[in-house]
Amino acid sequence: MADLDEQHPLFLFAMDQRSSLLEHTYGDDSGEPADDGDAERVRAGKQLVYRGVLAALAAGASRARTGVLVDERYGADVARLVKEAGLVLAMPVERSGREWFELEYGDDWVAHVDAFDPDFVKVLVRDNPGFDADERAAQAERLAGVSRTLHDAGRPFLVELLVPATDEQQQDGGTDYDRDVRPGLVVEVVGYLQEHGVEPDVWKLEGLDRTEDARRVVEAVRAGGRDGVQCIVLGRDAPEEQLDHWLRTAAPVDGFVGFAIGRSNWEDALDDVVHQGLDHEGAERLIAANYRHFVDTWLEARPDVVDGVDAGGH
Repeated sequence: MADLDEQHPLFLFAMDQRSSLLEHTYGDDSGEPADDGDAERVRAGKQLVYRGVLAALAAGASRARTGVLVDERYGADVARLVKEAGLVLAMPVERSGREWFELEYGDDWVAHVDAFDPDFVKVLVRDNPGFDADERAAQAERLAGVSRTLHDAGRPFLVELLVPATDEQQQDGGTDYDRDVRPGLVVEVVGYLQEHGVEPDVWKLEGLDRTEDARRVVEAVRAGGRDGVQCIVLGRDAPEEQLDHWLRTAAPVDGFVGFAIGRSNWEDALDDVVHQGLDHEGAERLIAANYRHFVDTWLEARPDVVDGVDAGGH
């Protein structure tokens, strides 16, 4: 991707779920497929979801602004198709379903990255200043190693940061955690990771309810001369109304340059295919419509975007 800024955003279609997808859509509580047949069903589901992306492009979504975040384990075929189509490709390297960051392929992870040559290499991180100090430090050290390796190789690094509440924070009845507590914790965690050598090019962050908090977060990720660092909003499987609010809050704030939305685009449609027998074409149309809705929401809040849609779009 030649440019990524407020006028040239990235709308990532996320489908890198693995253990959570097996559990919620395919009913496997273990987070692992029982056999090759189960794994193939998951792969087929991801291919269906990708066809929803293609349907969105056919309906006018901008090829230049559209990206796909997909895993190697169940989405290798999709990743190759994304590259062939000339869309932005992001791929995760973390092991799915773990409380603390682990590499999916251990010491061999760089070879897997090189094999697919994604535009962004992504890790998922859960952190909170209230978590165990030793575990936090060990996680930050592992992440810093990934950060150094990617930067030495000239590969853009994308960190998806979740800041789940501790029991004590969640039980504070006088505050709303997401609105009143989490923004400050995000700023703290960003600073902590930066101090430990974790240097993403893009932070993928949970939505913020207030413009002033979005600005605070941008200041944090760009502290210390990190002026080129960007933020995108993650979906967190939020209801459409909530997600629309998060997008409208972030889009006008310089430093926020798009989103990465997954299950809110495709989960219901895929569930209906798996459990209710919805026809594939109907599912693809629904997935495309959901994705284009969120793109439109961003574009309406940020009207100075260049090539937000292709000719013939909305």
